Amino acid sequence: MSIISHITLGTNDTERAGRFYDVVLGVLGFERLPKPPGKPPAYKNGGMPTIYLYPPEDGRPATWGNGTHIAFIAETKDAVHTFHEMALRLGGSCAGKPGPRPHYGDNYYAAYVRDPDGNKLQAVCYVTDG
Repeated sequence: MSIISHITLGTNDTERAGRFYDVVLGVLGFERLPKPPGKPPAYKNGGMPTIYLYPPEDGRPATWGNGTHIAFIAETKDAVHTFHEMALRLGGSCAGKPGPRPHYGDNYYAAYVRDPDGNKLQAVCYVTDG
């Protein structure tokens, strides 16, 4: 059972964010949840947590947290590469190319990106083939 209910990422453009996350999270098995028209996007991959994309409630611009990111499990190294590639094609930026991260462990393979709003995301695969 997951102990995290949901994660909310701030966005300044929910339509742009939806286009980005439909593909980038789709690579990792997430699906957009059906929502009434005009509601911000939300995504799930089976159980919890749900990923929500919302403009800030206080009306100020959404900003990213320096030193924070969300890491998503990828089933394969190919999925890590596709996650990274799709993020860059859809307006994201590279924050760390796909590859091994031996400082995190012998089987840690990951890529880092920033979404169009600057939120930092990671796809990680725990490989056993080196």
